Amino acid sequence: MKRLYAISVTLAVAGVAMVGVGCATKKYVQQTVAPVQKQVDDLGKKNAQQDASLAELEKGVSRADERAQGADTRAGAAGREAARANEQAALGIKDAGNARSLAEKGIARAGDVERNLGTLGTRVENLDNYRSVSSVTVLFDLGSATLKDEAKQQLDGIASKVSGMKRYTVEVQGFTDSTGAPETNIRLSQRRADAVVRYLTLQGKVPLYRVQTAGYGEDNPNSDNKTRDGRQQNRRVEVRLFAVD
Repeated sequence: MKRLYAISVTLAVAGVAMVGVGCATKKYVQQTVAPVQKQVDDLGKKNAQQDASLAELEKGVSRADERAQGADTRAGAAGREAARANEQAALGIKDAGNARSLAEKGIARAGDVERNLGTLGTRVENLDNYRSVSSVTVLFDLGSATLKDEAKQQLDGIASKVSGMKRYTVEVQGFTDSTGAPETNIRLSQRRADAVVRYLTLQGKVPLYRVQTAGYGEDNPNSDNKTRDGRQQNRRVEVRLFAVD
């Protein structure tokens, strides 16, 4: 019995000791661990804040990159525009040079035209001084453009007169009678005039540039086409010599 009592007392004391030790341990844990837990919690909050700050910083960096890329794009476009502007400016300078060259050529041509007009005016004025100094009428057979011997002698007389002249011109006009179609007569009158010109320039040595020729057909008759003699007189080439007084 005493032994049982002793055991019970021992167990009771041990229980009280264990309770005391448990209370002491819990209090120790509370005093030691609680501050550490608080520091851990604070550190977690700081990490969370830092993570948020880093996220905002990354967003800022991303926006800065986007702005930088936009600036690069705009800078590239501005560079291309500047290149095009330089190219257009170069073309403008070239066009201006061409325009200046054309203007200079135009001024030169205007000067040439003015000088030519002055020369032409002088020539026209000189033409007013030309006077008829001699004329012959060369006759032809019906439908013919062949020169007769008498016609050649008449043309030799014209050629001999101009041999010593410097300022003169020869006018050759061909005609026909009213026989035949008007179109045929036009061609025949021109052939007669051409025959006279060939003789004057080849045999008479008259420069071709001093000869003016035209064929008028049956127009402007010299005589009445109703008579045989009148028609013969109309088959003609009139040669006139003009010279300065």
